Amino acid sequence: MPIVISETLLLPDADFEVTFARSGGPGGQNVNKVSSKVQLRFFLDACLVLGPAVKARLRASCPGRLTDDGCLLVQSEKTRDQKQNLDDAKEKLAVLVRRALFPPAPRTKTKPSRSSVRRRLNDKNQRSTTKKARGRVTGDD
Repeated sequence: MPIVISETLLLPDADFEVTFARSGGPGGQNVNKVSSKVQLRFFLDACLVLGPAVKARLRASCPGRLTDDGCLLVQSEKTRDQKQNLDDAKEKLAVLVRRALFPPAPRTKTKPSRSSVRRRLNDKNQRSTTKKARGRVTGDD
């Protein structure tokens, strides 16, 4: 079933692969019997739906999830139910792609106001005076 990113964007089934494994952690005997952990591999390089700029932003935003062969790996072992974990992994991937669809807004340089600079310098001066007053006391009084 394709992953819905937006009303106009779907990731087809051919662009990702799902594997199941046994989940780690506590859970009693169920952990040893049921493969509820989901690993979703998204073939980033082979995806024709996303543009090169979106792919570059995806690579930059989550380098720890990238594999050597250019796949984006998303895992979920939140619940003991395989279907819920699959839905969770798909939603995680959709959120990552949605975030990468739009370029970040460029940072505009701002200059601090004169009064804020004056306040900062006055605070520094006051702190310096306080620390100088903590020096060694001599008996010259």
